Amino acid sequence: MKLYGLPPSPNTWKVRALAAHLDTPLEFEMVDLTQGDQRTPGFLVLSPAGRTPVLVDGDFALWESETILQYLASLRPTSLWPNNARTRADIMRWQSWRLAHWGKDACEPLVFERVVKRFMDLGPPDEAAVATAIAAFEREAAVLDGHLATRPFLVGGGPTIAEFSVASMLFMTDLALAPYPNVQSWFGPRLRVAGLGRGRPAGGPDAIEARTRVGQKETKPATRHRTRAARLDSASDHD
Repeated sequence: MKLYGLPPSPNTWKVRALAAHLDTPLEFEMVDLTQGDQRTPGFLVLSPAGRTPVLVDGDFALWESETILQYLASLRPTSLWPNNARTRADIMRWQSWRLAHWGKDACEPLVFERVVKRFMDLGPPDEAAVATAIAAFEREAAVLDGHLATRPFLVGGGPTIAEFSVASMLFMTDLALAPYPNVQSWFGPRLRVAGLGRGRPAGGPDAIEARTRVGQKETKPATRHRTRAARLDSASDHD
C-alpha cells in the first residue's frame, strides 16, 4: 500500500501513526502542497478534489483520512476497531465530532491562521478568526474534558482509532491544555504509553519551516512569484 500526503499534516500523521501502530507496511510519497503537487493530473486521478492524504491499495484509491483509518483497522482484527456495532458507532461518533466541531470550528482555523499562513506566506493571522476559533476550542475542549473525566480513553478501556482522529489536531494548535486536566492527561503520557506518539508531526510553524525529509525527497518553500490566490488554492490538506 502507498500513502500520498504531507508529513507535517495532522491528517497525514494520524494515518501513518495508525499504520505504524498496526505494523502495517506503508510506502509513502510526499505531495508538496506548496508546489501544487495536489493539482497535477496524475494526483487528481487518485483524489478528484486534490486533497491529501490518499491511500492506494492495489487498484483501490481511498481519500478522506477518517475513512482511511477505518479501512486500515479493518484489514485484520484489532482492538482499535472492534467488531462490535455499538463500539464502532461510538468510535464514529467521535470521528464525526472531530470533523464537524473539533476540527472545522476550532483546531483547523487555528492551524490555518497561525501555521499555514506563515508557511505559505499568506500574510498575518486574522485575529477575529483566531478569537472565534479559540472560543470554539474552549467550548469543545470542555466537552472532551468532561467525557474523559470518567474514563481513560474516548471509547472503552483502551485506545481506538478515535484517539488517532481526535488527538491529531492537538499537535499544532499550540494552546495550553492546563485548563483541561483530563485532556492533558489523555493527550500526554497516556497516549504515549499506548504507543500513539510514533511519527507525530513536529509542532508549530518553525518546525514545519525546517521541512521534513522523506527518503530522498524534501518539501520545498513556496515560490515567491506565485499569486496569493494560487497559494491559497494549493493549501489543500484536508480530510
